[in-house]
Amino acid sequence: MSKRPEEILEAWVSAINSGDVDGVLAMYDEGSVLIPTFSNKMINTPALLREYFEKLAARERLSVSLHRKKVIVQHIRGEVYSMSGLYCWQFDVDDELLSFEARFSYVVDMALPAPILHHHSSQIPRML
Repeated sequence: MSKRPEEILEAWVSAINSGDVDGVLAMYDEGSVLIPTFSNKMINTPALLREYFEKLAARERLSVSLHRKKVIVQHIRGEVYSMSGLYCWQFDVDDELLSFEARFSYVVDMALPAPILHHHSSQIPRML
């Protein structure tokens, strides 16, 4: 797979933006956990991952853009890294393009062919 954790993130963004659900799913380890941006359920099976990303990919004008200057990569051990940062989702809701700022974290094992072990994403809450 890729040599740097950031390349996994870039490949994930590219697959989302091209509507490549199989490409997205190929990055998630069989035992991975996704805490998704647009669902209140935790996802921990390949079937549920597919269901979530197929539903998301069906959105008109779906895109995600990465705030590259905000990505933080931490080496955990060996080939395991965490990545945290911000991205912005866009898609149509009732024929209007809306934006959803979100924060994310990933745990990836670069030694695995499907390196994403854990992915958490949530919309950025309003400040008090």
